[in-house]
Amino acid sequence: MTIVISLGGSIVAPQEGPSGLFLYDFRNVLLSWLNREDHKVIIVVGGGYAARQWQKAYKEMIEIDKSTRGDGGPILGTDVDVRQSLDRIGIAATRLNAQLIKEVFSDYSRDPIVTDPSADITMNSRILIAAGWKPGFSTDYDAVILAERFHAEKILNLSNVSQIYSADPKVDPNAKPLLHISFDSLLQMIGTEWDPGANVPFDPIAAAKARELGITVIFASGKNLMNFADILNDKPFIGTIID
Repeated sequence: MTIVISLGGSIVAPQEGPSGLFLYDFRNVLLSWLNREDHKVIIVVGGGYAARQWQKAYKEMIEIDKSTRGDGGPILGTDVDVRQSLDRIGIAATRLNAQLIKEVFSDYSRDPIVTDPSADITMNSRILIAAGWKPGFSTDYDAVILAERFHAEKILNLSNVSQIYSADPKVDPNAKPLLHISFDSLLQMIGTEWDPGANVPFDPIAAAKARELGITVIFASGKNLMNFADILNDKPFIGTIID
């Protein structure tokens, strides 16, 4: 049995920086599940806080440039060029975070970090670590591609939020946590286009692909490790099922 974990970068490296204690506890929970011989896991690591902050700085620079030269000019290029630059910055952050997770599980993960999920990949150890691929594709999308390749039926999307809400709770006081949501309803809520650095529960392009493949996504908190263990062991849990 193989599962895919889309591990939010904000879990690995939050604003205050990575926590050795969290990494230690996360390792122990996952290795407990891997004790069964037929269990394997693919961890796709996001960019999180570092990606958003570095992207924010670049966008601020773009705005200053536009106000100075009128339209952004030929040096910084078109909006498409800027989006690709933002993606490249985010990808670099995912690869730093992935290297940290790779070292945490170095005794269980001998394969190189996957940076192209479309390549001819083999899984020679119990844990495979992956990071960002190329502009236009999120780590959520990478997780879906790897789930398809290695015949995983579900993806665990671990975020810094425990559940998906019916609306943004910061804006709508009547927003309610959802136990279940369809991909169609999720896409109506978050839109259908990928936006580098967007803070959405699951990348809409990845959601559409998971819907096409019939892959279930479980959205839950990555900080609540007891809850994470419950999900791994098919026990009742706090989160949102997307299918």
